[in-house]
Amino acid sequence: MRYANILSTGRYVPEKVLTNADVERIIGEPVDAWLQQNVGIKQRHLMADNQVTSDLCVEAAKQAMERAGVKPGELDLIIISTDTPDYLSPATASAVQAKLGASNAGTFDINAACAGWVTALDVASKTIAADDSYQRILVVGAYGMSRYINWKDKKTCTLFADGAGAVVLGASDKPGFMGAKLLAAGEYHDALGVYTGGTYRPATAQTLELTNGKPSVQFVRKFPATFNTERWPMLLKQLLERAKLTMNDVDHFVFTQLNLRTIEATMKVLEQPMSKTNWTMDKWGYTGSACIPMTLDDAVVQGRIKKGGLVALCASGGGLAMASALYRWTA
Repeated sequence: MRYANILSTGRYVPEKVLTNADVERIIGEPVDAWLQQNVGIKQRHLMADNQVTSDLCVEAAKQAMERAGVKPGELDLIIISTDTPDYLSPATASAVQAKLGASNAGTFDINAACAGWVTALDVASKTIAADDSYQRILVVGAYGMSRYINWKDKKTCTLFADGAGAVVLGASDKPGFMGAKLLAAGEYHDALGVYTGGTYRPATAQTLELTNGKPSVQFVRKFPATFNTERWPMLLKQLLERAKLTMNDVDHFVFTQLNLRTIEATMKVLEQPMSKTNWTMDKWGYTGSACIPMTLDDAVVQGRIKKGGLVALCASGGGLAMASALYRWTA
C-alpha cells in the first residue's frame, strides 16, 4: 500500500500589518472592541503593492521545501488552492512552478473557496496513493483577498487578510492520510463571494460603474449563523466513523479561522477541550484558502502536534463548500 505523508509545513505572512485601530481610522467607525469580542481578530497582514498571489505561494513553498529537504526539481506536482488567483487563466500553479524553477512538476489550481486547501490535500493524497509516478507533491493555500476589499464595506474590510500556507507530501508505506469528506450546500452559492469578473458578471466598464468599482468580496445574503457549528461536527463524525475512530482519538483539530467564537462553540459540541486546537485569526486575520495550512504550521512550530498524533482538519467557505480530512502525523 502507498500512503501520502506530510513531510513538512510552511507559511508566509506578509510584512504589512493593519491593526483594528488602523481599520477604524480608514472606515471612521469603532470596530476594535466588537471584532475582538465577537470574532477574535486584533490585526491582519496585507501583501505589498508589488506582490501577487503566486509570490505568497512561493515564499510558503520555499519554507516547506527547505524543511523537507526537497528541491524544486524533485516536485512531481504543484496544486494551488486559491480563489484570488493571479489571473482568471492560466492557473496560478504555473506561475508558482516558474518562480520556483520546478520544471518537472505538473500544475493545476483548485477553487473551493476557503475549503479549497483541504480539498487539494485530499486530491494530492489520493494521487500519491493511486499512482507511483508521484513521489513529491506541493500543496499550497493562498489568499490575496486584500485586492478585492471594498474599504467602505465594514462587513468585509474588517475581516479579510492575505497569506499562504504549504505542505510537501511524500509517498510512504506507512499510513499518513487517513481519509477525507467533502460536502457543499450549493443553495448558498450566491451568498458570499467575488461575483464580478467571470461570465456571470463580466468586468466591463458598464458593470464596474453599476457595481461601484472593481470586483470586490461581498456578503450578499445571510446563511444560518449556526452553519459551521452544525456541519463541522457532522463532517468529522462521518470521517472518524469511517476510520473506526472517535473524537477522543483526535489529538489536534484545525478549523477555518473566520471566527474564534465558532471554534469555541464547535469544540463544546464535540466535547473536546480548547487545548486540542489553536487559532491564528487574532494575529493574521481571516486568510481564507490559506488559513488551514497556516494554522497547521503554527501548531507545528509551537510543538503542539507530535509524531504519531492524529490531526483533524475541517474547513468551509463560499459555495458553501466544506471539506474535512484526517492525517496521522509522521513528520
